[in-house]
Amino acid sequence: MSSDAGRGRAPRDAGSGTPPSGPAGSRPGSTAQAGGAGGTSHPGRPRPSHQGGLPAQERELGAQGRQTLRRLLDAGMAEFDANGLQAARVDDIVRRAKTSHGTFYLYFKNKEDLFRTLLGDALRDVSVITDDFPVVTRNDAGRAALSHWVERFFDTYAAHAAVLRVVTQAEVLNDETWSDGLQLLFRLAEAMTTGMTAAPGEAGRAEHAELTAVACLLMLERVNSMVSVGVRLPREEMIDRLAAIIYSAFQN
Repeated sequence: MSSDAGRGRAPRDAGSGTPPSGPAGSRPGSTAQAGGAGGTSHPGRPRPSHQGGLPAQERELGAQGRQTLRRLLDAGMAEFDANGLQAARVDDIVRRAKTSHGTFYLYFKNKEDLFRTLLGDALRDVSVITDDFPVVTRNDAGRAALSHWVERFFDTYAAHAAVLRVVTQAEVLNDETWSDGLQLLFRLAEAMTTGMTAAPGEAGRAEHAELTAVACLLMLERVNSMVSVGVRLPREEMIDRLAAIIYSAFQN
């Protein structure tokens, strides 16, 4: 499962005191505006959605063009959230965005192009929290760092829930798009494996660690997917419980 291309930078030590960078006040199951403040900010990584789809990337957008692009992205996110990728229609996207078909095709080749643009933002934000997975020591500081990271995962998933739910449906995506999501999952599994086993004196926890990481990530994804479609679960309690399960899963 390991690959040099899939490796992020070294996880941070749990005792570093790095402040939270996820959005404050995100509610479970909410879908942030496309390309907006949802997820994890990172000044060195501009959002792919700011460039628009393939047609928009061929020209420089002015202020009005950027506003139109934002309306289309927001409308697309809402339609994918309500109907999924297959059932969403350009007709409904332009109606929701209060614009025309002609305008839509100035910014996106088709609805799949719009989806890939939104997916770029989601993959970017998941990549940020992947790089920030902490080194989890076997003490209260390590458990607190892990719990904080799980909270950031909740925030990031909530910001991109409509898109991330589609990524789990391989049958509706082309091979390239599916591969991008799968590659990031494996990179996140590697970051979790490293963070959960790299602390001094923790070498004994590495047996089957990558498979354990994949299982933990799939658990996180399923819980967040349920929350995003309206299943009411106590957020803080779920974060603490999931962090405790992940922590325990890596103990031999």
